Amino acid sequence: MSIVEVRELVKKYPSFELKEVSFTVDAGRITGFIGRNGAGKTTTIKSMLNLVHPDGGEVCYFGKPLQGNETEIKKHIGYSTGTVNWYPRKKIRDIVDIVKRFYDTWDDEAYGKYLAMFRLDETKTPLELSEGMKVKFNLLVALSHRAEVLILDEPTSGLDPFSRSELLDVFEELKKDGVAVFFSTHIISDIEKCADDIVYISGGRIVAAMPREEFIAQHSAPGETLEAAMLRMERGEGNA
Repeated sequence: MSIVEVRELVKKYPSFELKEVSFTVDAGRITGFIGRNGAGKTTTIKSMLNLVHPDGGEVCYFGKPLQGNETEIKKHIGYSTGTVNWYPRKKIRDIVDIVKRFYDTWDDEAYGKYLAMFRLDETKTPLELSEGMKVKFNLLVALSHRAEVLILDEPTSGLDPFSRSELLDVFEELKKDGVAVFFSTHIISDIEKCADDIVYISGGRIVAAMPREEFIAQHSAPGETLEAAMLRMERGEGNA
């Protein structure tokens, strides 16, 4: 089932434009949003969340347009840029005590479950967390208010290979709970490891939006890695 539908999204800047971007994100699946830096990933994500106002198109969640239903919809969305830059010297448990008051959907049982899953220490402060644990803290907050969709902008950027692998394993666990995970990245190996679906953007346009296996079948030569196929496509060499 499609939880998120992005339809012909347009956003114009003097030097860049999103051009009728369309794709879907399904429940219980991991969707990798891939593209080189400057391709339009962050602009798309911010437009999906109304953090920037699109010039055209529509974004729907759970069958409802974001426009007119934003407050209710955002109770069920978790968003993370991969950093924690608020209350850096407060203990995690104190931050959570503040944040939970803003959500009537907060679930202490879910909080306990993901706190254990992510192996976070409530007595630590964000300043004491590694970059990987900061990402997990953001996910903890999102999942504790029963977010059904996670929208993550470059969550693995800057992480060491071990922390990246560990975070991708977390995505796999969340998918088992029916959570839709949509994450942008320019690290193609992350897509190869865990993505069920690929949305590939280049120059503000969606080049492909399909299951990973279908993408490989259509765009990769026999024996060619996903990274090699995408690099070839970025060079404008077309399909294999």
